[in-house]
Amino acid sequence: MKISAIALGAGAMLAASPALARDHVLLDAGKAPANQTITSKSLGVKSATPFTVTTKTLHGGRQEGVMLVEIDTGAMKITVVPTRGMNVLQAVAGDVRLGWHSPVKEVVNPSFIELTGRNGLGWLEGFNELVTRCGYEWVGHPGKDTDGTLLTLHGLAANIPASKVVLSVDEKPPYTIRLKGLLREQAFKKVDYVIETELNTVPGATAFTVHDKLTNQGDYPKEYQALYHSNFGAPLLEKDAKFAAPVREVSPFNDYAKQDLATWQTYRGPTSGYDETVYNVFPYGDADGNTLAVLHNAAGQLGVSLAFNVNQLPAFSLWKNTDTEKQGYVTGLEPGTSFSYNRKYQRDLKLVPTIGPKESREFQITYTLLDSKAKVDAALKRVETIQDGRKTTVRETPLAVPKPE
Repeated sequence: MKISAIALGAGAMLAASPALARDHVLLDAGKAPANQTITSKSLGVKSATPFTVTTKTLHGGRQEGVMLVEIDTGAMKITVVPTRGMNVLQAVAGDVRLGWHSPVKEVVNPSFIELTGRNGLGWLEGFNELVTRCGYEWVGHPGKDTDGTLLTLHGLAANIPASKVVLSVDEKPPYTIRLKGLLREQAFKKVDYVIETELNTVPGATAFTVHDKLTNQGDYPKEYQALYHSNFGAPLLEKDAKFAAPVREVSPFNDYAKQDLATWQTYRGPTSGYDETVYNVFPYGDADGNTLAVLHNAAGQLGVSLAFNVNQLPAFSLWKNTDTEKQGYVTGLEPGTSFSYNRKYQRDLKLVPTIGPKESREFQITYTLLDSKAKVDAALKRVETIQDGRKTTVRETPLAVPKPE
């Protein structure tokens, strides 16, 4: 499978980085992390745009002990949370913040979250990031699987602290900055997964790539699911903001979503009493499987794009939660292997893949700020090119109808 180098040229495998200026171990299991600042100057990197990487530990409340890593490319500040699954908290460029304003104000340490609480919705008590990893043993709504196992909301990955975090910077232009983290999703007789995460960017960029490698270290084949909950609020999200992607098929997640199916690509302003609305999307890809999803404001002058490959992430959930601003005015653009139904309802949809012993699967998404009308127009043109006149099937009934438990 060929995957093009989109936006950053950042398609290198985790284990295949070029020669590095230096590796910096920012976190290793058994050692207390130390706050530090690493600069292009201290590395001897002669980048035209100076960059800085800073680590710090949060204190107080439910964020006690949480580690943050901020990568300042010189044009965008990207904040990663190793304590929370290497999730991306936010990305800020000038006065534009990619992310959203959740009622959850602290960066909550997973040790203070009970995932089985709130009938399996305890995950929501820490949910406030720009990019939240969901998986990898399962994703979707809480409930019992066919064998009676309780599956909590969206799996464990977002609440697994990284065992190791390493910063690497390439010694040659474009001086790619790589933040690598190691997650372990393991349970005796159940699962033995290792996830090698990488976020990479370059000096001066207003874009970044998430590139993850999931490996089944066990001796038996196992089911897996992955979903990248990518969340945006103002200033991108507003009344008459729009979503665009090359779409093969779209359907409402449930009967509630059917009422807005005719306008599923357009957003409301903050609306009191609005319940979340979700649409299941199967995107088209180009000849190599590459595709693009775009969110832009009403004027088409500000937006974001997500570039990914449908051979890795064939399903896409569009989550619209245009409730009041204080309640959480947000939309989620969510490439995945699966939709957000409980796992037991997705097997018949062929959306619960299997990974064999010692096998690996890779997932890559590039997030790019579109900070001008020209950039938004170029992204929309790319969407149109991938669609290539192919039909979009609008399915009026949900793909699954979960039964009350």
